[in-house]
Amino acid sequence: MKITAIKTFPVRIPLKPEFRMVSALGKHDVSLYPIIRIETDSDVDGVGEATVIPRWSGETVWSAQAIIDEVFAPLLIGRDPYDIEGIDLVMDQAAQGNWFAKSAIEMACWDIQGKDQGKPVYSLLGGPVRSPKIRCRFSMGAYDPERARRRAKELIDLGFTTIKVKVGTVLEEDIERVRIVRETIGPDYDIVIDANCGFDVATAIEAANALKDCNVALFEQPTPRDDYHGLAEVRNSIAAEVMADDICFDASHAMQCIRHQACDVISVYPGKNGGLRKSLEIVKLAAEHGVACSIGSNLELDIASAAMCHLVLAHENMNVEKYPGDIMGPIYHSARIVKEPLEIEGPFITLSDRPGLGVDVDWGTVEEHLMS
Repeated sequence: MKITAIKTFPVRIPLKPEFRMVSALGKHDVSLYPIIRIETDSDVDGVGEATVIPRWSGETVWSAQAIIDEVFAPLLIGRDPYDIEGIDLVMDQAAQGNWFAKSAIEMACWDIQGKDQGKPVYSLLGGPVRSPKIRCRFSMGAYDPERARRRAKELIDLGFTTIKVKVGTVLEEDIERVRIVRETIGPDYDIVIDANCGFDVATAIEAANALKDCNVALFEQPTPRDDYHGLAEVRNSIAAEVMADDICFDASHAMQCIRHQACDVISVYPGKNGGLRKSLEIVKLAAEHGVACSIGSNLELDIASAAMCHLVLAHENMNVEKYPGDIMGPIYHSARIVKEPLEIEGPFITLSDRPGLGVDVDWGTVEEHLMS
């Protein structure tokens, strides 16, 4: 089997007003993502999605489209979509970074393999180790007090048992927000806070100590990127467990977290890591050193969300039972671009056992949302 074409379709899909995100990285009101289709000489196509946000990985919808169309596609035409490692090597030799663009191509190749063999991708990754019905937490933005109170109650009423609250903005406002959420939901539910690198070490420790009585279960990425020593210092100074996210894109970053004993859990997901194979590399490395992993998010649509679900099903160290992850992106958006969207009900997302990624793109809906 050979790749004959790689095509990109940049879409613009607004978030629903009640789901618009506010964090230390700023506001996210609309998603500008490239959807890709890989065609083969066997009449089996695969799809991928790059959930690019400039503040996160430095990629934009335009840069991702350009590097896929002008750099990666010419190098990959004629290659075997079954050769994931070889395709990753070609892309890594051609360009540094560009994690989400690379992931879109890689997930499309897995989609092709699954469709070709009549198997879901998680079977190609070793088979399922847990139920396809995955409990998630809900990521709540850095909202004003009244909105935070209202949203927290709504989420508990929907059945969520873990709520992630964005912090890393103004310390006093962050503390007030978390206190309001705890007051609203009571003592029996878990709270995670996520600073998205918004604090320095001293402020992160101050925030955690100020919130001791709120029983915060997990502090996600309290300190800036690249400061593994600082992350370890926070971990050794607070009661809550610490998750590494923005600081850990690849296996070398994961090894730095491990060497510094900087975290209790690592957030992984295909987009951030450059593909499913590289995510699994991190998950297995972390398992060897007794560090748990869970699934992160960048507000994905159904295609990338399906890839995330396959990753969760494929390895025991994707410890979503203890550390629920974020695979709620499709319901944040005002449109679904697949014919049979992933089932999302309350805190649960359910992956089908259909071949490949298990989602078929509705190209008519994609056409309606194409960027001009």
